[in-house]
Amino acid sequence: MSDPRSPTVLRLAALAAALLPLPAVAQEAVTLDELSVAGQAPSAPAAFSASAGYPGGVTGIGGALQPVESASGGIVSGAQINARPVTRPGEVLEAVPGLIVTQHSGEGKANQFFLRGFNLDHGTDIALFVDGIPVNMRTHAHGQGYADLNFLIPELVGAVEFHKGPYFVRDGDFASAGSVRIDYLDTVARNVALTSIGSFGYKRALTIASAPLGEGNLLVAGEAQTYDGPWDVPDRLRKLNGVLRYSQGTALDGFSVTGMAYWAKWNATNQIPERAVAEGLIGRFGTLDPTDGGDTGRFSLSGRWSHTGEAGITRANAYLIRYRMNLWNNFTYFLTDPKDGDQFRQLDDRVLGGAEASHVVPGDLFGMPMENEIGVQTRTDSMRVGLFNTTRRQFRSPVLDDQVLETSAAFYAENRVRWTDWLRTSVGFRADGYWADVRSNLAGGASGRPSDGIVSPKLGLVLGPWADTELYLNYGGGFHSNDVRGVIATGDPAGALGVPRAPFLVPSTGYEIGLRNRSIAGLETAIALFRLDLASENLFQGDSGTTEPSRPTRRFGVEWTNRYALTPWLQLEGDLTVTNARFADRVPDTGRRVPDAPTTIASAGISFGETEGWFGSLRFRYFGPRPLIEDNSVRSRATALLNGRIGYAFANGVSLSLDVLNLTNAKADQITYYYVSRLSGESADGVPDRHFHPVEPTAVRLTLAGRF
Repeated sequence: MSDPRSPTVLRLAALAAALLPLPAVAQEAVTLDELSVAGQAPSAPAAFSASAGYPGGVTGIGGALQPVESASGGIVSGAQINARPVTRPGEVLEAVPGLIVTQHSGEGKANQFFLRGFNLDHGTDIALFVDGIPVNMRTHAHGQGYADLNFLIPELVGAVEFHKGPYFVRDGDFASAGSVRIDYLDTVARNVALTSIGSFGYKRALTIASAPLGEGNLLVAGEAQTYDGPWDVPDRLRKLNGVLRYSQGTALDGFSVTGMAYWAKWNATNQIPERAVAEGLIGRFGTLDPTDGGDTGRFSLSGRWSHTGEAGITRANAYLIRYRMNLWNNFTYFLTDPKDGDQFRQLDDRVLGGAEASHVVPGDLFGMPMENEIGVQTRTDSMRVGLFNTTRRQFRSPVLDDQVLETSAAFYAENRVRWTDWLRTSVGFRADGYWADVRSNLAGGASGRPSDGIVSPKLGLVLGPWADTELYLNYGGGFHSNDVRGVIATGDPAGALGVPRAPFLVPSTGYEIGLRNRSIAGLETAIALFRLDLASENLFQGDSGTTEPSRPTRRFGVEWTNRYALTPWLQLEGDLTVTNARFADRVPDTGRRVPDAPTTIASAGISFGETEGWFGSLRFRYFGPRPLIEDNSVRSRATALLNGRIGYAFANGVSLSLDVLNLTNAKADQITYYYVSRLSGESADGVPDRHFHPVEPTAVRLTLAGRF
């Protein structure tokens, strides 16, 4: 390993200090040199603690955290992540300003995401990574970009890096609205064992431990959880989770090998029609098909390697994943089949692998600090994806059953120069190529070998600082891929004809101007104006086996983000995002509103605590009303939630905390859709109606943790 005090490393540190802006982390014990060269992710000051179970420790994101070069990007520490009382693991990502994480089904299903005026469904335009491994699934049985974060262990999170918009060369597929990279700890400062019990059958046990082994460290974590929820048909969630990692050195000069294993099984109460509740057929927490649910498993092996030397910084990571999911849903009840009902099973069974390598070369341009970065990425998915008609989980008939091989490769390059003390630029591009082979297992099924490619330019300019203020201008092209079954589709498997094919890759273009100010001690405030254009929001609808091409869209918006550390033990947060989402074309007699696109998202929070004594947190989240159809004649209701935590940390390492979720017992909705469904006895054409999934009522969770 290179000596961090060697001339080469010090020269790289000096170059990084000249090139890079300060990271968007308020009052955290990280210097630029530490972030750029030592490879340690930011961590909260040692005195800060608002969690019973967060162990702290050393982390390196599988390649160092990237510099923040936009007003809307940032890095959030693991301590800040774990200070948030949450209902489900994925909700910790609401630490990303303007991001909403919700659920419309059973707790084992992937979350629903909303960001920058997008209903991102389960991940269509937000790219998620855990420890360098992509979470989004291509050509998934339930939906393109499906990103199941239920295997996330929040206490293991060392840092979260987020970018919004398609401005960054490392971000490719699914990153038009943004990307989030979650970093796991390499080692923990103190071993942790905790147990939690709570309302509606919630039980959880977790242990995390690390110890020196040879020249490195071994980390082991295990988790088990059960949960029923308030539903008339209990979720009966059963979840097992484990992580095993061996690491040496730092994120810029070392390596790690990590294995993860996750399994879950659950029942599901999906969204229900308002008329069924109004007519007294079911209660607010009832279901119209008690056999909905699913099971899933995810097993991965990954490794990262990095080296800092005379030639610069080289990073590489690779991963191999075995994934399987079964999902039973019934969203329309008796609309298609009045006798046996509309339940269907979605099967996804795949092996995927990929790798990324990059090299950063320091230098100068006529005496001005400069660095060049080049990188390559590749990924291959081999899968069986199927859609089958079922009744009470019993097979009736196939709709789709395909063997798919999908692979991609990308090359990216970027040049970064500091021209003066107040001017920095980045100029880059990425080129992506996709190829797939689809073979139907059904007689008469569609097969084909589609391919496509796209080149995306990326530009950034930073002015300042002046009066502790920096101005950022960003431009970039991006894209998302579509389900390859929709790319080769010649018709609707369910019976309709004339379904158009979807493009393989759909381009997007983003623009942003923003500023970040740190003129008040402890306060970092940022504001960003953005625009994002998508050529089409074509999506393959896995629920029906059809392709549903939408029109081109345009989004304008403004984000205002604030982080204020009044003292090392007291922190305040406040965020506001307002977005205008419209179809970019004009179609006679058709509205221009993008269905389910959020207009207003706001959040606020306060966290306090030290390593000993009282700690706590209070979080408010507002999710504004949304148009549910194009002409805006049907809208959802707003959702406002308040979660709280109070706890005490004893000198012997034992902590006790109480979380109160939905503190005001708001009778709000997690999600709302508007579509046609048919209840038993209704007309054959069905009834258009709002379908909603309610927020869980007030729940308490008590956690006892020990650090040793």
